[in-house]
Amino acid sequence: MNNIKNCKNLDGKIVLLRLDLNVPLKNNLITDETRIIKILPIFNFLIENKAKIVVISHIGRPKGKWKKELSLKPVCESLKKKINKKIKLITEDIFSLNKQKLFESSKDEIIFLENVRFYEDEEKNENEFSKHLASLGDLYVNDAFSCSHRAHSSISKITEFLPSFAGLQLVTEINALKKVTTEIKKPVTCIIGGSKISTKIGVIKNLIPKFDNIIVVGAMANNIISYEGKNIGKSIKEENCETTIREIFETSTDHSCKITFPEDVLVGKSLNDKSKIKELNDIQDDDLILDIGPKTIKKIKNIIETTETILWNGPAGYFENPNFANGSNEIAKAIIKKNKNNSIYSVLGGGDTIAVINQIKAIKEFNFVSTAGGAFLEYLEGKELPGIKALN
Repeated sequence: MNNIKNCKNLDGKIVLLRLDLNVPLKNNLITDETRIIKILPIFNFLIENKAKIVVISHIGRPKGKWKKELSLKPVCESLKKKINKKIKLITEDIFSLNKQKLFESSKDEIIFLENVRFYEDEEKNENEFSKHLASLGDLYVNDAFSCSHRAHSSISKITEFLPSFAGLQLVTEINALKKVTTEIKKPVTCIIGGSKISTKIGVIKNLIPKFDNIIVVGAMANNIISYEGKNIGKSIKEENCETTIREIFETSTDHSCKITFPEDVLVGKSLNDKSKIKELNDIQDDDLILDIGPKTIKKIKNIIETTETILWNGPAGYFENPNFANGSNEIAKAIIKKNKNNSIYSVLGGGDTIAVINQIKAIKEFNFVSTAGGAFLEYLEGKELPGIKALN
């Protein structure tokens, strides 16, 4: 995989830069700029090397329709303030553009093409659309790891028509994920949560042979608690997952990977309730399990203390209510404590996990925080991502 840093002469070259700027919008305003902040290094690098930048990105799922509310205009306005450069958003049809005319008005501008998913051929990985996109530049850079699990025109097929490189953030992301998949420093622990065990089963099965500990928390843990014959009240539970759980335990035994799940919990009668500590045997039919209890927190902290590498994906409870945020916060604090001593390498991923650490203003206290979502999980499953394969 060619790193853009290895490209020797960028002066005057038109770089087609694929980014993931799929930021959350409310009333046409960006509510979380994390993805914009993360891609600032590639802009600074290309500007310093005197490249001409043409940005390809998307917001939402317009399904080939032009939708004003999914325009990249708010992103352009935000980025303009951060890099002190003129930015021009081109709203003309991509097929009416050519490379020679893109920078006619100003050589110093950064060009943004309007939402590439306004074109239905983007998600079809269509040959002619990809070829025309490629004709607008001299080389291509993918700095959108979070989109790289998609076989789309601007991610995959375009690389067949241009010299193609990995961007700075993409390389950083892959190097971080290698440290929890192929270049692991042991002991290694995964803390995994979420509402459905079926969405994470591929990750768990792929990690068990490599990991020393898998800690299951959040609503996922309810399935295991129920499997163990305990009452989970009216808590969230996925149906027909008994075979999956049995396979997890059998595989973990085969590979000497310890599976840890809650031994005490915090419950409420509703999501807005106050919390009450309960042992698993004491859970009533009208209880909702909404966080892990103090005994479980202590056990997890002890595991973290002996861990050299940690992967965290999914909160421990319903953190949106402060009464049920303690488990997630205590996990975060335990990792941060070890990080400050440089005695652990930490990788976090998933929107809810990031929301947890943003609440305690600790996003900079971890070695790597991934915003990649689906690509993050598929990489952890061991799947080959089309966007990465295209760069190799």
